[in-house]
Amino acid sequence: MKNNKKITMIKIMSDPQYQGKHVILIANQVYTASTGKIANKIVDRLEKKYPNEVPAMTYIPKSDTLILWL
Repeated sequence: MKNNKKITMIKIMSDPQYQGKHVILIANQVYTASTGKIANKIVDRLEKKYPNEVPAMTYIPKSDTLILWL
């Protein structure tokens, strides 16, 4: 039986298991990478696998990370 739950970036961002990782969401599936370079390689592969889907990609900082906006 197929799981029909919709995965959203909001759900991913609130899940502590993704902290400190680059996250790619495409076709209701989540992929992670430890670096941006690896994430880009994953996105390239996924765009070929899912040509009609647009991937969402972000980096989720660890909880103790300070982000400064200029």
